[in-house]
Amino acid sequence: MNSSQKIRTSSLTTAAGAAWTVLATSSGTVPDTWSSLATTPTEATVPGEVYCDLMAANAIPDPFDGDNESLLSWIGRTDWTYRTTFAFSRGNEQRHDLVADGLDTVATIRLNGTEVARTANQHRSYRFDVTDLLVDGDNELVIDFEAPVTAAERLSEEIGPRPQVGNQHPFNAIRKMASNYGWDWGPDVAGVGIWKSIGIESWSGVRIAAVRPLASLDGTDGILETHVDLDWQDPATSGPLSVTVEVGGNTASAQVPAGQRSVVLTAKVEQVDQWWPSSHGTPHLYDVAVGLHSGGDDLDGWQGRVGFRTIELRTEPDSTGVGFVFVVNGEPVYIKGANWIPDDAFVTRITAEKYTAGIREAVEAGMNMLRIWGGGLYESEDFYNTCDELGVLVWQDFLFACATYSEDEPLRSEVEAEARQAITRLSRHASLALWNGCNENIWGYVEWNWLAPLAGRSWGDGYYTELLPALVAELDPRTSYSPGSPFSYAKYHHPNDPRSGTMHIWDVWNQKDYSHYRDYPARFASEFGFQGPAAWSTLTRVVHDQPLDPYGPQMLVHQKAADGNAKLERGLGDHLPKWSTVDGVADMDDWHWLTQLNQARAVAYGIEHLRSHFPLNQGAIIWQLNDNWPVVSWAAVDADGIRKPLWHALRRVYAERLVTIQPRDGVPTLIAHNDSADGWTGDLVVSRRGTGAGGQVLASQVVPLDVAPRSAVTIALDEAVITPTEDSAEYVVAVADGIAPAFWYFVEDTALQLTPIGSAADVSVSRGPDGFQVTVAANALVKDLALFPDRLDAAARVDSGLVTLLPGESHTFTVSGADLDAQALVGKPVLRSVNDVVAG
Repeated sequence: MNSSQKIRTSSLTTAAGAAWTVLATSSGTVPDTWSSLATTPTEATVPGEVYCDLMAANAIPDPFDGDNESLLSWIGRTDWTYRTTFAFSRGNEQRHDLVADGLDTVATIRLNGTEVARTANQHRSYRFDVTDLLVDGDNELVIDFEAPVTAAERLSEEIGPRPQVGNQHPFNAIRKMASNYGWDWGPDVAGVGIWKSIGIESWSGVRIAAVRPLASLDGTDGILETHVDLDWQDPATSGPLSVTVEVGGNTASAQVPAGQRSVVLTAKVEQVDQWWPSSHGTPHLYDVAVGLHSGGDDLDGWQGRVGFRTIELRTEPDSTGVGFVFVVNGEPVYIKGANWIPDDAFVTRITAEKYTAGIREAVEAGMNMLRIWGGGLYESEDFYNTCDELGVLVWQDFLFACATYSEDEPLRSEVEAEARQAITRLSRHASLALWNGCNENIWGYVEWNWLAPLAGRSWGDGYYTELLPALVAELDPRTSYSPGSPFSYAKYHHPNDPRSGTMHIWDVWNQKDYSHYRDYPARFASEFGFQGPAAWSTLTRVVHDQPLDPYGPQMLVHQKAADGNAKLERGLGDHLPKWSTVDGVADMDDWHWLTQLNQARAVAYGIEHLRSHFPLNQGAIIWQLNDNWPVVSWAAVDADGIRKPLWHALRRVYAERLVTIQPRDGVPTLIAHNDSADGWTGDLVVSRRGTGAGGQVLASQVVPLDVAPRSAVTIALDEAVITPTEDSAEYVVAVADGIAPAFWYFVEDTALQLTPIGSAADVSVSRGPDGFQVTVAANALVKDLALFPDRLDAAARVDSGLVTLLPGESHTFTVSGADLDAQALVGKPVLRSVNDVVAG
């Protein structure tokens, strides 16, 4: 007899009608101001988190505003209890499971007064048989969460404190999102909550426990190898079943005897449309349906999408060191990417629409890869689905960052369980290109004085070199694995050796000027960046210092980097002038503009340098694309979704075709990198010109370009073009149709003769169907022109930025999203350029 039947799910989320409350339950941690939170339950949302629940109830102020972050730090040292009562009808099913997809983090679960389980890992899901605990009618579910800060401290003492550099809390002792405890770009808002869905699943006989559809290629055919795991309630009461998989109009099936826990089905799609990253083709996807059947009954099912492709990481030794090349469908892919952090410090507020908007920012900037950094999360399906759809490769860190980690119990079992779940869940995604063991931990072990405090205890190496690669080989053998980033793939090499593998470049920004990017012709730079403030409207929404100042108390709350403001100032070097001060208070308009501009220039400088060394260099992943709150940081797009000047610089230097002028043996030399599928031919006009009115052409040459697809050429320039008669009043520019011009300056801007913007350009404003049109027509060199309409209205957006105009050229900015004072768009602080800070 077969007693299997369809699965019945009873959701216990707020959207399904469950009414939850949250109550502070530890004594002595709640300040008097909020004492009612320990006596009167607050309405809660599930999925959700305690900070968001308290904000929704107007019980606490916005933690991002002013210095509320520290004002509310008691939340992380307080135990919290979530509680709901729900109606349940047992029905005909024989098994009833409590399924919790995400509990953050150290939790005790009680159903109708009986303890069900204790959990200690935000990064995994749980399933518990509660058949004997449920009753028909009303049931009470209570989840007690231990205070996340004190839990981390307790666990650290139990397993032995270990070195870390991320923040003041021992985040490396607990399997919780590390950056929730703060980082050098994020707030310390460690909280608790039921952060993913929760409910009761009722079933009998058998259910689908997991599906891993691994798509690959065999010549022009697509091969789908689908691994299906089954969970049996009582095999003795079940007969044989069938499992089917459908893809691309093809069906594969297998008979499964009672009790068999896994089956593998292989389906072929002939002449398949391959999945490509956006830089190389179309990201074709195919629907997949897995079914579990008994006779004519459908018992359970799974649906998803796959892309047929091969992705290989080649780390081959050569005369320089060891390469690092991603190869998709047999074609090497030059990587243009960014690191991704959780898109909101309160991760349950991140919607599918917000994920799509953030990933589109990457695509529109010319990126083809996002790296999920190890101090964050295994992201939601919305993230990976969008990357699949838009053709964005995903480099996925396992969740270890900037620290040493115990390999002993109980942590080791948690690490294995979460890794198994993550690999099983994510392996199907066409965008998944790499599993990476850790962020900077191997580098830290070698160089950051961790050996003495470790005193011989485990530090995570066994995870990165044994456990994790073994799990990837078992569950996702088609995807490459790297032990860490940075990593050199060469025995006895320093892990951050620029000659081999991946490199993080952090002496630039922390100690050195950005001109030192040129010290590193890195094979692959997987982290580097430079700070700049968020948009003016984003910062001033949360910073209320009077007067506004970089060193104001609230501004410093929103500058998390150690000595960050001093590094911003030192980072100007000789490139740009320092802002003026009056009575010790900075000119904030100039501080904001110059530090944003310097960030953009620094990162663009590094990328142009790296691309000029193609094919030795095979990619750049900048730190970072996004922010998780309003802050001075390395992001290209701030927490309010406003593109910083850096984003506009990235769009230029991540373009398929790039011309750059770089020093080779001290001589300015032209390099053209063609990262497109088509050959690049045409004339490039290179000229030496004067910076003043009219921009007199002092020397020129025509360079015929003939650059094969996915290749680069290096071209010597005429001596007359690169030899100035007056360094401070001349520059070199290379111009061709369809590409951004390349510039070479003989002096830094602080010594460059530029015409004041009022004389260098005419500005006009008109109103069109898409918003305001701001047109700037130049009659002298206008350098790094940018428009900041959010200075007038936080909702206003501009379509372009960081435009350098030659005499006779013009550019039109389109401003949308707000009704503005047209005349306010034509001058400081909205319209900015280098001319208005260095011209006499």
